[in-house]
Amino acid sequence: MTFRRLALIGIGLIGSSLARAARAQGLAEEIVCSTRREATRDTARSLGIVDHAYENPAEAAAGADLVLLCTPVGTYADLSAAIAPVLAPGAILSDVGSVKQAVVRDVGPNVPDGVHFIPGHPIAGTEHSGPESGFAELFQGRWCILTPPPAADPAAVARLRAFWEKVGSQVVEMDPAHHDKVLAITSHLPHLIAYTIVGTATDLEETLRSEVIKYSAGGFRDFTRIAASDPVMWRDIFLDNREAVLEMLGRFSEDLAYLQRAIRWGEGDKLHELFTRTRAIRRGIIEAKQA
Repeated sequence: MTFRRLALIGIGLIGSSLARAARAQGLAEEIVCSTRREATRDTARSLGIVDHAYENPAEAAAGADLVLLCTPVGTYADLSAAIAPVLAPGAILSDVGSVKQAVVRDVGPNVPDGVHFIPGHPIAGTEHSGPESGFAELFQGRWCILTPPPAADPAAVARLRAFWEKVGSQVVEMDPAHHDKVLAITSHLPHLIAYTIVGTATDLEETLRSEVIKYSAGGFRDFTRIAASDPVMWRDIFLDNREAVLEMLGRFSEDLAYLQRAIRWGEGDKLHELFTRTRAIRRGIIEAKQA
């Protein structure tokens, strides 16, 4: 199932990790990337994770039989329009974005006939960015969700599935709308909460803020790790998945109000019941080996 030419449009954490994993597993005869910044292209070359690095995404995509969009989802419309004229018949065009309905909306109309468009989302990552932050083991044991359109070619879907399985992922197929709702609660809302809590800390008076940073306990440290994620990527995610995020945010606000009342009125039984249920969720995540 080796691809002749793998083109990574964007070479940040996910793109560079894919380049490393694909190289390690022998999944592509040639690996190329495109990125606007010259310094990033130089880094990708010096790391030896790509054979060629281009500024123009069309140069990277030309002749590729697997093209993966690895940039913030807000860039997909322009990028897909730019590479469309050079996409080879039979090529697979996919992505790694955390929102899928917006990808279908923005990329789908630009895909030429004969090109297999299969959106995807590897649920893996760290708070770091740039080609130097990637590592081949990033996808080991993690889920990758594919959201192929109804008319997608089964052979092309199977080939892309095999690619993700070879880099270590567990692969599942899902409807784009369902994906966006699931990720709104498992990923997008936690990031929004993290950004808010860290933002609240930065608004404290100077003396208290410095002590919050100095004496950060585990919980606050975890929130700051999430809040250190790429701001451009997360800006686009919240805007492109606004309906699902707002729905989950509304549910969260109601639950938070319930907790607020329980604390105000000293209703320890309600707090204990909630904490017991949420503890079970954590244990389930550990048992599923997703911790």
